[in-house]
Order: sequence, then structure tokens, then C-alpha cells
Amino acid sequence: MLKKAITIKHYKDFMKLCGMYSDRLKFAFWVLILAILFFSGTASAERLAVKASRANIRSGPGTGYDVLWEVEKYHPILIIEKKDEWYHFRDFEGDEGWVYSTLLDDSKTVITTRNKCSIRKGPGEKFDILFTTEKGIPFKVLKQEGAWIHVEHADGDKGWIYKTLVW
Repeated sequence: MLKKAITIKHYKDFMKLCGMYSDRLKFAFWVLILAILFFSGTASAERLAVKASRANIRSGPGTGYDVLWEVEKYHPILIIEKKDEWYHFRDFEGDEGWVYSTLLDDSKTVITTRNKCSIRKGPGEKFDILFTTEKGIPFKVLKQEGAWIHVEHADGDKGWIYKTLVW
């Protein structure tokens, strides 16, 4: 009888232990699943840029949808969804629209996020200001030196801009 009591006691301890680890495993499993979903969602956003001189932004994936606005060359966008040859995107202001895929490429571009952005002759405040731009002006990135980005506008103007002024 004593042997049977020990066996039952061990069985109960074993089951209690399994239950405790089971809760921890369930918790770890759900943390892992949530991490995978979170990081896969953020990693899937592809950044592209308009390569055409102008592109119509539409309300849906097709030429039958309304044109919401127009963007110029080098306008950067984040792809949200692909439907056939159309890309649903979000821009630097959080606005969304659809654009045809052949109007885009993977060029590295930026867009100004503030008014009165100084474009300088070199990478630093000691360099002369060549021109200033308003919010929403896109540029192609030529290179970067520290916090300064060498950029080129679609009209050929080049200069350096501080990275906190662009998206």
C-alpha cells in the first residue's frame, strides 16, 4: 500500500509540474507568435520611388478609378499591398493611394518633411545655401556622409540636406 501511495503522490507531483511548465510554454508560444506577426508586418513594407516624370495616384487598382493627386519623379512610397500590376501605398504624410507598377523603381529617394529646407553646397552648416525647398519636394539620394545626404532633384539641381529634414 505504501508503494502505491508513493506512486500516486509522484504522479500528482508530475502532473502539477507538467501543468506549471505547460502554462509557461503556452505563454512563450504566444509571445513568439506575436513577435513573428509584428516583425513580419514591418519587414514586408517595401520602399519604392516614382521613376516617371509624373504619376497619377488613384483611389483604386485600375485606370477606371479616380485620380486623387499627382506626384513627381523621385517621390518615395511604402508599399502596403500588391494587386496585379497595381501597388497600394502610403506616403510620408500617411496618405494612401494606388499607382501602376511600371511607374516605380527601387531608387533610393527622400522627400522634404518641413518648409524652408536649406540645400547646401557641401555636407555641413558651414557650406553656403544653394537654394531652399518647401515641404514635399522629392530628391534622389546620391550618397550620404554622416547625417548629411547628397541629393539631386528631377530638374538636375544638386546639393546637401540634413537627414532630419527628410523622410
